[in-house]
Amino acid sequence: MKQEQAEVIALQAITFIGSDERALHGLLAQSGAGVDDLKEQISDPAFLAGILDFLLSDEGALLAFCDQADLQPELVIKARRALPGGEQLWDG
Repeated sequence: MKQEQAEVIALQAITFIGSDERALHGLLAQSGAGVDDLKEQISDPAFLAGILDFLLSDEGALLAFCDQADLQPELVIKARRALPGGEQLWDG
């Protein structure tokens, strides 16, 4: 998967997280970021990688996102691999 495709999936994930109050609070708590921080960093590939890391750490949110976006969870893993640090973190 190309990085640009992975970024699109991560942007879809941000939209999903923003629409799910539980997921949004979880992301903000885990990252220590505020909503303004999310808006400022939305074009940073490393930030987008972190969004996918968060989603992949919560199976319920991952499956809900995949259902909404009509994606297989494996595609989210491939997207994470295509973003900074993914080749080391998602080696399996």
